[in-house]
Amino acid sequence: MAPWRRRGRDSRSEAAAPLAPLELGFAAPTRFDSEPVLIVGLGNPGSRYAKTRHNAGFEVATILVERWRLGKQKQRFRGLISDGHSRPGGPRVTLLLPQTFMNESGRSAGPLRGELRIGPERVVCLHDEIDLPFGEVRAKQGGGVAGHNGLKSLKREFASGDFWRLRVGVGRPASSDPEIVSAWVLGRFAEPPNDVLELFERAADEAERLVERVAGSETNPEEQ
Repeated sequence: MAPWRRRGRDSRSEAAAPLAPLELGFAAPTRFDSEPVLIVGLGNPGSRYAKTRHNAGFEVATILVERWRLGKQKQRFRGLISDGHSRPGGPRVTLLLPQTFMNESGRSAGPLRGELRIGPERVVCLHDEIDLPFGEVRAKQGGGVAGHNGLKSLKREFASGDFWRLRVGVGRPASSDPEIVSAWVLGRFAEPPNDVLELFERAADEAERLVERVAGSETNPEEQ
């Protein structure tokens, strides 16, 4: 598959599923809590897993690091960490890419959350979602883990499932056989590279809006 190239952060798809009518620069909170919002991008480290469906969280998180100009990532808590602000005068953010492999993501995110002294309601997890068609992006707070081992690990280490999830739709294979599903999520996208990049860019847009909402304490447990 050809390398993905940025097409600009304003690209949209008619299949988009927006979170809510909260737009940056309009009706957004002007003052934020001093506590940071922790954004956890889920994925597997290494070139073997790069560009796979299961690494959608890594891809969206990487876009946010670049947009927010968070600078060089630091290796701490068994992950890659960067921090700063999402925009001038905006929320404080700490962004984590666990390097533990998906099934142990919580072993990286749990201790970092402890050091930041924040509750799970100030955590935003970016992850692939096979129960959403390719191209859809949705957010919700809390809920089950639907067999996603990264979410399962976070819930276990946080001792709570009340963190936010930004769900990036990657579609589901025709079979429910566990081996086929595993091969699907660990495989590369079959969709055109530009469509995949557009999905990640749109997910990054929604993540920015969600961070503004979480930082402004405008949480709503109902899925948008």
